[in-house]
Parts: sequence; C-alpha cells; structure tokens
Amino acid sequence: MAQKIRLSKLKRLPKIDFDIYDARLTELQHRLERVQHAHLFTGDRGVIAFEGMDAAGKGGAIRRISWALDPRSLKVWPIGAPDEIEKKQHYLQRFWSRMPARGQLAIFDRSWYGRVLVERVEGFAKPDEWKRAYKEINEFERQLTDSGTRVIKIFLHISKDEQLRRFEERLRNPLKRWKLSYEDFRNRDKWDQYVEAIEDMFDKTSTKYAPWHAVQGDNKPAARLETIKLIVEALSRGIEIGEPPIDPKVLKVARQELGKIPLVERRGKPRKD
Repeated sequence: MAQKIRLSKLKRLPKIDFDIYDARLTELQHRLERVQHAHLFTGDRGVIAFEGMDAAGKGGAIRRISWALDPRSLKVWPIGAPDEIEKKQHYLQRFWSRMPARGQLAIFDRSWYGRVLVERVEGFAKPDEWKRAYKEINEFERQLTDSGTRVIKIFLHISKDEQLRRFEERLRNPLKRWKLSYEDFRNRDKWDQYVEAIEDMFDKTSTKYAPWHAVQGDNKPAARLETIKLIVEALSRGIEIGEPPIDPKVLKVARQELGKIPLVERRGKPRKD
C-alpha cells in the first residue's frame, strides 16, 4: 500500500547555489524541449495540473517550463472562477474543452481539483457535490490516460511562515503586486481546513494511472528543479528521446535538390554534418 501524502511530512529541499541551479535548470529545459519534439512525432499528449498553496511557486515553475517549449504545441490555461455560462454546465466541461490535441501539451494553473479544494472549503459546492467529485475526477483522468494522454499532477506546498514572507515581498515589489489579493490573506484563516481538504484529495485521487507528486516549496529554486524533473520523467517515460526519423520522401527530394546529404537516418543518432 502506498504511503499517504501528508503535508507536514514533506521534506524541505536543501539550498542550492545559483550557478548549480542555473546549470541544472538549463539542462532540464533542454530535456523538456527534446521531450516535446518526441511527442510531436509519436502523437502522445500530456496534461500537467498544478495545484498548491497561494504563493507556493506555481507561476514561476510554469514560466520556466514554457520558456523551454515551442508555444505552437503548448497551451497554458490559468483557471479562475467559472463564468456565468460555465456555472450552468458540469464543472468538468470547461476542462474537457481544453484538453490537448495529439502531440501537444497542456498546463493547468489550478485545475478541476477546485471542486474538492476551494469550492469545498469556501462552501461554493455542497457536501454531496464535492464528495461525489472524487469519483468523477478519477473517472475523468482514467478516460484521459486510457486514450493515451499522460496526466501529471503537481502540488506545491509551503509553510505558513514562508507564505507570509512571500506575501510581504509581493506587496513591496510593484511588479508582483498584481499577484496579491484580499482573499490570499483571508484564506490563511482557513489554513487547517485547506490542509484537511488537500490531504483528502491526495487519499482519494492519487491513483496508479494519475498519481500526485507533492513538493515542499520553501526553497524556491530547489523546488522548481524538482518539479521540472518530475515532469520530464513522467512525459518521457516509454518514449524514445532522440532525433526524429527523416521522411524518406523528403530525403529523396532533398538529395535531388541539394546533392548527397551525409545524414544518419537512424532515430536517436547524431547528424554527421
């Protein structure tokens, strides 16, 4: 039986020197780029769902993932409260319509788990609605994985003291003030209720086909590296990462136009030119 995820038991990641962080981040971004190229040729799809405490570092991690990838086959969805039309639909409808096409990736900054987190704690969903949602979400993710979509779920956690420190930093920095809201402070009064809801979510929706990955994010650089590493590993599992094969028709016409081209056509081998 898998060990239950408990926020208080998450290990804080060690500090890392900036030069080491920068080198590792660059390496991981290059690996992400190669994974994306592989997905374009295999037709695999990936869905990355980010949840976490306010100011835990979701946006920073998503930015560094996005910088590495071709935006033509990546879509980032920032998820807020449903609009008036979405309120009349099943809560999963707006997520079905945002699923990636073949060969593409989608990142959700907040996700369908709002039903069992904020909607539960704030009373926007009735008890019978959010309790029923665990099964609905598991079935939703099962359908995605059965159809060949990889589902990676990341939860970024920080301590209450570190959250307050980051709130203060946002307040003092004009470029970050937009991230801070009244609700961010108000939600701290319901910290224990959120922890209970989060751990219930882990218990009921961390499955073999779509497990949760929880990262302690007090050390922001180390947490970013760990998060991106988890995503790279999940997206590349079972896929050959290397140079894509050359279409024989393209190679034939290219040689007619350009002459003999000294290329190795075997997937994964380097070019000789």
